Amino acid sequence: MTPPPAAPDRAPQSAPDSPRTAPAPPVDPGPPDDRPGPGDLAGLEQWVRVRGITEVECMVADLSGIPRGKILPAHKFLSSLRDKGLRLPESVFIQTVTGAYPEDDPINIEDRDIFLVPDPTTVRMVPWYEEPTAQVITDCVYRSGGPVAAAPRHVLKRVLALYESRGWHPIVAPELEFFLVKMNDDPDYPLEPPMGRSGRAETGSQAYGIDAVNEFDPLFEDIYDHCEAQGLDVDTLHHEAGAAQMEINFNHGDPLALADQVFLFKRTVRQAALTHKVYATFMAKPLEGQPGSAMHIHQSIVDAEGRNLFADAAGEDSDLFRWHIAGLQRHLPEAMLLLAPNVNSYRRLVPDWGAPINMHWGYDNRTVSLRVPFSDAGSRRVENRLSGADANPYLAVAASLACGYLGMIEQQEPSRPIKGSAYSRAHALPRHLPDAIERFTRARALQEVLGEDFSRVLTSVKWAEWDAYQHVISSWEREYLLLNV
Repeated sequence: MTPPPAAPDRAPQSAPDSPRTAPAPPVDPGPPDDRPGPGDLAGLEQWVRVRGITEVECMVADLSGIPRGKILPAHKFLSSLRDKGLRLPESVFIQTVTGAYPEDDPINIEDRDIFLVPDPTTVRMVPWYEEPTAQVITDCVYRSGGPVAAAPRHVLKRVLALYESRGWHPIVAPELEFFLVKMNDDPDYPLEPPMGRSGRAETGSQAYGIDAVNEFDPLFEDIYDHCEAQGLDVDTLHHEAGAAQMEINFNHGDPLALADQVFLFKRTVRQAALTHKVYATFMAKPLEGQPGSAMHIHQSIVDAEGRNLFADAAGEDSDLFRWHIAGLQRHLPEAMLLLAPNVNSYRRLVPDWGAPINMHWGYDNRTVSLRVPFSDAGSRRVENRLSGADANPYLAVAASLACGYLGMIEQQEPSRPIKGSAYSRAHALPRHLPDAIERFTRARALQEVLGEDFSRVLTSVKWAEWDAYQHVISSWEREYLLLNV
């Protein structure tokens, strides 16, 4: 998800060979939270004009979470708000991660135009360009005004509408892990940790190491500055167990707003890393012999008054809490296609590497899939530890909430919480991508919640990606089979 190549008048601030002879005049970006409200297109127009915006990046997340869309001059963007001038082909949501398309037509599309409707609440400055540039996340609709079912942001909105219809308001807090790696232009060559300020690369585990984070302090200063400029509500940063592996936690809040922020954060981290001559990767398992990268999702439900429905009047676990846990246990194995969407995802889900392998739950137990941190009644929540960092944030949050929702309406009881290591229990999750596709294909209740058209598109795209992967001959095969079999 590398940003589009910068034109001369949009060069990154740190580019040493920028052809500009003088920096752009300073523009006051305004407070990052001073954004228009939902549907306030007039407010969006004013926001753009007041800041002297010259270009606008209009983005959607495809199935893989890759930013797609259009970049256009500000005056054309403003005119498009009035005449539906922003269009993309519907097939943008049927692209595989390689940019190809499935051979079958999952929903018999005509590849007609769909219209991009900017969400004013998501407009932000792009802090790494010299010219004042804005970015805005868009929703996708047909000419009739109906939503595009395959758009990941709509899938999450669809799930949230089911909650709202029952007076339930989900709250989520993502935790996102990623690796910094040395720049590498040869995909056959293994990735390596980069050198930090000391001039040396990490060789061992530095979990929670302060000085290990400070090795890349200039990069993280840029990341925090970029996040502040965009109003991304990041909380703590720490070093994870892998070599040059980091984790950023987000403050809890509205699921759609947090999914938007994770979508923008991934792009921000990649861009900041490039200016420091390293790669940032959210692959689930980028380095051999190292742990994988997760996107843990803390989730809870509150009522209209903000009272946590996961605790009863006595502060104990409520019925809704238990039913929500049961729904996650029952349906998340069927939803792994959204939480572990790539062939590489399943290399992370192995015993004793900090990732779950089954659907047990427990209190303050990091070996299970569903961890319940010790907390007071107001903070009662469950942490879904299944999702990889490579997952589309809209789809991962939608899947996690959808499974919990099904549990609450089915009123199923969970298993007993376990104590001790869950790695000693049987592996009960899909072990590879075809297994996940087949389980999702049979998950009728889950497909009804997420949308049947979306579900057909997802399975078609993922089968196409698996077929493409089957044409790849790996270095492992060359190493051990070439002269031995």
